[in-house]
Amino acid sequence: MGAQGRHIGVAERRARLALRHRLAGAAGAAGPEEVAGSLVALHGTDPATVYLSVGARLTDSRRTVGEVERALYEDRTLVRMHGMRHTVFVFPAGLAAVVHASTGLAVAEKARAALVADVVTGSGGRLTGEWLAEVEASALAALARRGEATVNELVRDEPRLRERFTYGAGRSYESPQTVSSRLMRVLGVEGRVVRGRPLGAWTSSQFRWAVAAPHSGPAPAEARAELMRCWLRACGPASEADLKWWTGWKVTDVRRALAAAGAVAVSLDGGLTGYVADGDEGPVAGPGEPWAALLPGLDPTAMGWQERDWFLAPELRPALFDRSGNVGPTVWWNGRVVGGWAQRADGEVVWRVLDAAGLGREGHDAVAAQADRLSAWLGATRVTPRFRTPLERELAAG
Repeated sequence: MGAQGRHIGVAERRARLALRHRLAGAAGAAGPEEVAGSLVALHGTDPATVYLSVGARLTDSRRTVGEVERALYEDRTLVRMHGMRHTVFVFPAGLAAVVHASTGLAVAEKARAALVADVVTGSGGRLTGEWLAEVEASALAALARRGEATVNELVRDEPRLRERFTYGAGRSYESPQTVSSRLMRVLGVEGRVVRGRPLGAWTSSQFRWAVAAPHSGPAPAEARAELMRCWLRACGPASEADLKWWTGWKVTDVRRALAAAGAVAVSLDGGLTGYVADGDEGPVAGPGEPWAALLPGLDPTAMGWQERDWFLAPELRPALFDRSGNVGPTVWWNGRVVGGWAQRADGEVVWRVLDAAGLGREGHDAVAAQADRLSAWLGATRVTPRFRTPLERELAAG
């Protein structure tokens, strides 16, 4: 990686964010594939986040729902799958094998072992590993015949999926679980099944399942280096702590991936060392015009780094994050978070500025225009974040 190179300050980091995350006006994207490719991954834990993140970046936001559904369910150019930190994301289809090899394989191995152990122990030995393998094969065959199916539909084809076992027997978190719920989750982590269309509207968190297309990925170390290159092109510079947090990898894997990717060290404010992709060390000019954005809870820009002081003042965090560290809806002005927003029951998008420094009339008007833009494409849809934050709750309640 070499010795620490030139300094990249806050202003340039914000300029990179504005352009590469397609938030400045001239950097808007034509379709969801461009958005996902620019960000590497869209948070999918809350299904609405995917659409809201894309809509905030499309040149024509009125096309958001139709275009995202096309990409996810018709063209399959985007895929919803487990990725970093055991979390569900939406990735460009071409990156799926890299993500699975770099991150999913290790997680899947542990998830599979835990499933077998929990089923056997939680049933008192009544259900065995061999029994589970037989049920799994039958369920996958039924899913292949149907093309797409809900868990309830699969249970009708393979009734043994209804079997229950006790998770964490004798512990404070003891709870009954069904084989179907745990098995489908593990198959998803293993990349053998994928989530299809939701049962309801695009905000629904209940999905149909489909058998995943077979794919062969690179070796894990090679995949980690490739994912590192992609992420640094989108989000560099980033510190080692940022990279360890985002990937969920061990620090040794992060360091090896940085070296294999040819990452270049730079200095950041606060005496930190950051890394950029090879060839990306040069200065980046700003977007040229001021910009505002309303980003949803869990948006990949707000969640992209562990160290966020360069775009988010620490005093704003209690209002904008929940107790688990999930960010809620945020208002941005020229590369920094200045407040939050919410949608009320009548559909109105409301917002509040918490840090007005440098905003002025121009900033207020730009934020208001973004709120109107969001309201226009949401139409009759009502969106409540899955992870609610203090300011979002207050604004939504009126």
